[in-house]
Amino acid sequence: MSTGNEGAQGYEVAIVGGGPAGLSAGVWLGRYLRRVVLIDAGDPRNWETRGINGFLGHRSVTPAELRGRGRDDCREFGVHLIDDEVQRVARDGEEFRLQLAGGGSARAPRLLLAFGLRDVWPDIPGLERCYGETVHVCPDCDGYEARDRKTLVIGTGRKAVGMAVSLHTWTHEIVICTNGEPADMDGELCSKLDSLGIPVIEASIRAMRSSEGEIQTAELENGMHLDCERVFFSIGQFPADDLGTQLGCARDEHGQIEVDDKGATSVEHVYAAGDITPGPQLATVAAASGAVAALAIHRSLLPEVQTLA
Repeated sequence: MSTGNEGAQGYEVAIVGGGPAGLSAGVWLGRYLRRVVLIDAGDPRNWETRGINGFLGHRSVTPAELRGRGRDDCREFGVHLIDDEVQRVARDGEEFRLQLAGGGSARAPRLLLAFGLRDVWPDIPGLERCYGETVHVCPDCDGYEARDRKTLVIGTGRKAVGMAVSLHTWTHEIVICTNGEPADMDGELCSKLDSLGIPVIEASIRAMRSSEGEIQTAELENGMHLDCERVFFSIGQFPADDLGTQLGCARDEHGQIEVDDKGATSVEHVYAAGDITPGPQLATVAAASGAVAALAIHRSLLPEVQTLA
């Protein structure tokens, strides 16, 4: 655990975020013998999930296990880990200076943002008891475990329809509930749902009933009870930190940081990787994007004598 004081020393690369993207980048940059600091607040988006599915060679490894192994790998390659939150970041000459909540600071000429996203939660009592067990936000990650299960999708508009249509790969027992909000679905979306036999209910959900992490029933305000074995919600997402905004990085309409194929943002020498960038929100993709950004960062630091036109 860092006291914050050692953060005043300089590095070649500062990484903000200790999920698969940040840790992967740390390992690769460490192998390139770069002086790297990785700063992580220790509050990952997927901490409560039962397992990270589809990560090659690590079937159903938990987020805590993967993070622990990744941190050990980073230490082996000389990466300095600081458990703290970056509150402010700004360019200071040729470097970026990061001010930490614990009072310390770090500086480096290259910066990688890998702090991910946060999900907007429905205000439904009981939902949190099953998150990561039978309540999820990502069909790609957890749809396989919903196969042939009674599945409830909570959300509205195109997002909810997209989630329900995606889940139809694994189960045909799907109901969308808007939790008291207008459905916000045009004729095309409704037609799509009709063709797949997916009904839409606009009633508010009073509470979710469960037993030992297994979701069982959605209790609606109108007295109706919906049996369900899996719940997926799609309300909205937002960046886990505002550092991209502080730096002026270009973002898309969803608030994610735009990058090129090497992970470079619109701000010179600032890179981004993982869920904070557009694309599939999978741990394996995040780790790969962290590696790609790491290679680009290393090459950007090479002296001219080591580069070819």
